[in-house]
Amino acid sequence: MTSNPPLIEIDQVTFFHSGREVAAEPALRGLSLRIEAGEFLALIGANGSGKTTLARHLNALLVPTRGNVRVLGMDTRERRNWPEIRTAVGMVFQSPEDQLVSTTVEDDTAFAAENAGLPPDEIRRRVDEALRAVEMWEERKRPPHQLSAGQMQRVALAGVLAMRPRCIVFDETTAMLDPAGRRNVMEMMQRLNRAGMTIIYITHYMQEALLARRVVVLSRGQVALDGLPREIFSDPRRLAGLGLELPPLTALAEGLQEFLPGVPVGALTPEELAEAIPAPGEAQRARHLPEAPPHPAREAVIEVGNLAHIYMKDTPLAHTALEDVTLTAGRGAVHGLIGATGSGKSTLLQHFNGLLRPQSGSVRVAGRLLNDPNVTVRQMVQVVGLVFQNPEAQFVEQYIGDEIAYGPRPLLEKPALRERVQWAMRLVGLDFEQYKDRLTYSLSGGERRKVALASVLALQPQILVLDEPTAGLDPLSRREVLRHLQEFQRGGMTLVLSSHQMGDLARLTERVTVLHEGRDVRTGTAAEIFSEGQQLHDWGLEAPIAVQVADRLRARGWPVPRGAITTEGLVTAMAGLAAKEAA
Repeated sequence: MTSNPPLIEIDQVTFFHSGREVAAEPALRGLSLRIEAGEFLALIGANGSGKTTLARHLNALLVPTRGNVRVLGMDTRERRNWPEIRTAVGMVFQSPEDQLVSTTVEDDTAFAAENAGLPPDEIRRRVDEALRAVEMWEERKRPPHQLSAGQMQRVALAGVLAMRPRCIVFDETTAMLDPAGRRNVMEMMQRLNRAGMTIIYITHYMQEALLARRVVVLSRGQVALDGLPREIFSDPRRLAGLGLELPPLTALAEGLQEFLPGVPVGALTPEELAEAIPAPGEAQRARHLPEAPPHPAREAVIEVGNLAHIYMKDTPLAHTALEDVTLTAGRGAVHGLIGATGSGKSTLLQHFNGLLRPQSGSVRVAGRLLNDPNVTVRQMVQVVGLVFQNPEAQFVEQYIGDEIAYGPRPLLEKPALRERVQWAMRLVGLDFEQYKDRLTYSLSGGERRKVALASVLALQPQILVLDEPTAGLDPLSRREVLRHLQEFQRGGMTLVLSSHQMGDLARLTERVTVLHEGRDVRTGTAAEIFSEGQQLHDWGLEAPIAVQVADRLRARGWPVPRGAITTEGLVTAMAGLAAKEAA
């Protein structure tokens, strides 16, 4: 009796990107992998490890230089198989705008189904069902280009769902989504998988990889590890060598286990971890709960007053992005900006360097009033460096070295320019000799983000504004970028960060502003904002893992300080409390 063939079989695949010199390393090298029908597989690895390249082989968007890929037994090299392969394996790309082609959300969702020749009534049913599933039904008449990156991601997913494939490959699908959106997508993946669909999920969020049944780790175009999540995340040292890290909850459990034996390292939820820690004695329960220390007062360098912005104003497609927003950021501080997808964060940030001008209200940055038409964007970009959430949107050159040199080129002589480019690349962890002559299109999503950041840093701005600065970065690269941002701030640079990564903001920021439906609804210290658990949930957000665990520990009687909002801070606080409990 013969076993059923796998859904996807990858056999000794090697792949070189076209246009690279012969001496370049392959993106994939002799990679073999079997994926069975009904699996839920998480694909993880450092930036440039080959994850997206592999994903694009699974539905014949790329074909191997050497080796073979078969989907349902069909060879991806044979062009006549492509329509059936691409119906069977749907893809949601890392950059959602890559697959949005129509003028409205509902037309875009219907595009592939129409091309497949499905009956109009069936297309209508599928489109309605898919848009409701991704919570974009209310936006169905809007042009896709007016959506936030997270909303674009949902529309791209809806278009794939409308085709009802056998397998969906999600390439960093949650990278630009708010916490509620990430939860929704992960729940949808699990529902689809329970219904029999094969799910392949590429992610840099180790916490999300825990939800898969199987984890495959790539390194330099090869399979480095393949096993159950519990097995893969049992060796922190091996993971670190591959540019990865433990999921936040696992890392927290390991830290607590040193002085609280019995804490389950395999806990999957904050509730499970907190419940496993014994309640404290009466003396601990009666202790006063210390507050987080205040941050120093700072001179204002960014002042926004009653700002409003309407896209396509005075047209039937008018959309209010900002309404009566007021914000102040202090010189030399790190100010965080959080909010659900579509809350107006990116629109607000683009007012800081004059890309958008106030329609009403005012914006003053570094003493320059941006309501004044005599203050030009050219003047502002030397004061405010803005890194977009879609880094490829700001690329203007073909080669990486030229891209990073583009801004400072008019300001520096050639030797100084080369030195400035090397400096900027070093700051973001890009080797000058290895990357300077690489083509920008050949980069992974995380590598593109590093190049975008380096190109802005090369101008050495006074104020650095970053829209989702760590989205698409592997854990090691994310830690490096966060460390560099802390160094910039200590050197006197002002930073404004918009991010859906609450843990990153907990580490970096002094103050945080929450945007909700285009309005600023709350500003306070990071500890104050992240302590509002239910309110955060209502805004489509969530507190960092450490704060979620700390809240549950406080509910059980542990006097955990409010300032313990990072993994390291909570472990340190609990170590002190546990020592006093044992004394």
